Amino acid sequence: MPARRAVFILLAIGALTFAALGQKRPVTARTVIFAVLNDGKSIEPIGYLDQKGKLTGAIDGASERKVLNAFHKSYFPKGRVYPLIFGGKAAGSVTIVSSDPAAECGNFEGTVKTTTTRVPLRGSVMALATNAKVDKPGSGIRRMPTAAERSEMESLVRAEFIKNGVAEAGTTNLRSLNLTALDVDSDANAEIVGSYWVETSPKERGLLFFIAQRGSDGRYVFGYAEFSKVTESDTMSEDIKDVDSGIYHERLLDIFDVDSDGISEIFSYSMSFEGASFNVYKRNRTGWAKHYEGINYHCAY
Repeated sequence: MPARRAVFILLAIGALTFAALGQKRPVTARTVIFAVLNDGKSIEPIGYLDQKGKLTGAIDGASERKVLNAFHKSYFPKGRVYPLIFGGKAAGSVTIVSSDPAAECGNFEGTVKTTTTRVPLRGSVMALATNAKVDKPGSGIRRMPTAAERSEMESLVRAEFIKNGVAEAGTTNLRSLNLTALDVDSDANAEIVGSYWVETSPKERGLLFFIAQRGSDGRYVFGYAEFSKVTESDTMSEDIKDVDSGIYHERLLDIFDVDSDGISEIFSYSMSFEGASFNVYKRNRTGWAKHYEGINYHCAY
């Protein structure tokens, strides 16, 4: 083969190779975990999930418009379907109905239609949705506690309130927004997540969120507990009744095994007037610790 022709062929092959490498590869959608809220009528992102089980923030109400536009195009097209996660396991579907990246106070959310094979989502019964590949489905167990479990929880709750300075008399009227039995590792021993509150004064409330697990003696102990106080002056509306309705309380969303280690993490949701916060708890040797904290700014009222 003449040298000139050989050089030409090599140059042609190189040009084709360069062109192929220069082509844009298809963009693969990142894995997102969503909270299913508003009685199953809306979803908003909790965060992106990587292959190692690490969560990072996605969009929120303060994101730039171009970021919002790209997210809505990728994750909120009309008709897109996501599995509904309830008890850490697929239990229905969430279908995107509409979304608006230009909405004044909802530019981070999608309006959805939820179909569930379990109890309807309503009030404090919320769930998760995701495009993640579920390598190790959770137990699917999510139920009301038995009478014995509830009694044991309320004894622990009273003791925790008193430990945090609530007068014993103030714990006689315990109120709960949610108390749910789950099984994070499919060992037939239920973990219990609860949100309780008491009236510490006419204009102040004591709030408690907890995760309980069975101890070595078979009785329940708190693996995580967080107490807080909210006064009427702390609320944007300056009306303590808003706290009684559920605002400022941390409540269970559901469970999901983010790192595929066979132990589901516990997701929670707290609502305020200007936004929402999400916490994810991971089990450790002694109990539970926060694995992720995210805040989603909505808007100021």
